Amino acid sequence: MSFGRLDRSSGAQPMSDINMTPLIDVMLVLVVIFIITAPLLASSIKLDLPKTDAAKPSEVPQAVRVVVDAAGQAFVNDRPVSQDELAQQFANAQRANPDTEVQLRADKSVPYGRIVEVMGAAQKVGLNRIGFVADAPPANTTSPATAPVAAPAGGALRKP
Repeated sequence: MSFGRLDRSSGAQPMSDINMTPLIDVMLVLVVIFIITAPLLASSIKLDLPKTDAAKPSEVPQAVRVVVDAAGQAFVNDRPVSQDELAQQFANAQRANPDTEVQLRADKSVPYGRIVEVMGAAQKVGLNRIGFVADAPPANTTSPATAPVAAPAGGALRKP
């Protein structure tokens, strides 16, 4: 006795290729995120910079960026350096380009003597262009020159 077989189609076979479109989309999103966040991560050393209205970033073609933290430790390119290594970095920069500017970022609690040591090391090798980097004050604060004057106790303001 023989049983009849029904013809069966094999149906859709599983696809063995990887769909690249979602992978490319994710990679492009990650590239955009890294492009946006990279400038924000320029300096990883936390400083409390002094504030001034004249603090405007300027583009300098050649510069050595020196950071002095609150403890007085000097950093060049986010790498801690000793005073001798700092002088060597300055000498290398001066040999490469005599018009190199030293951009000095120092915490406001750093003693003046430490700043003078860093400046002296730069000037000793011939780097005379030194710029001090500061942050701009928040827009909602008033400076002492424009702050309102309080009336004296017990009287009104008098015109001089």
